[in-house]
Amino acid sequence: MDVQSTQVTLLLKQVANGNEEAVGNLIPLVYDELRRVAQRRLRVERTDHTLQPTALVHEAYLKLVAQRNANWQNRAHFFAVASRVMRRILVDHARGRLRMKRGGRQAKLPLDKVFILSRGRCDELLALDESLERLSKLDDRQSRIVELRFFGGLSVDEVAKVLGVSSKTVKRDWSMAKAWLYGELRDRHGYDTREMGENQDAV
Repeated sequence: MDVQSTQVTLLLKQVANGNEEAVGNLIPLVYDELRRVAQRRLRVERTDHTLQPTALVHEAYLKLVAQRNANWQNRAHFFAVASRVMRRILVDHARGRLRMKRGGRQAKLPLDKVFILSRGRCDELLALDESLERLSKLDDRQSRIVELRFFGGLSVDEVAKVLGVSSKTVKRDWSMAKAWLYGELRDRHGYDTREMGENQDAV
């Protein structure tokens, strides 16, 4: 483990114990990486929608450091949880956008002025989230791999490190999960998943 990873791990433990100074010290060590993860995730958005990675990073970071008594194992664990937090933020926002479009009363969301999702894009994101929940019941590791790759923007090698498996295993499970999701999204929701993103990190 390199010096920075060790430092991040120590700071995460201090943050979990309520050390406010550690929160400030942690930011410069993880911010650039969180922003990179957000940028990679957002590359799959269509060009006619805008989402600033900075807003997603800030929202995720606030939620991550608010987790008191979290049992942070290491830097990789932090970024794995970050991918799940980003997934929840994006899905919750999509639900909020749909409620507003359907005329429901909705409180202002933190990211509301930062990015716009079309009705169709929100539907796609929620369909993917629903399908991932079903996949997790069949194969939790495959579901986690999709979450880490699609929502977290992690590379195959990064996912392998987080899950403690080989890159070969990640590649095999990634291919199997994508094939299952293609069928699931097509049959249940009528989506051509090829149109949901052409990026290598897209489902």
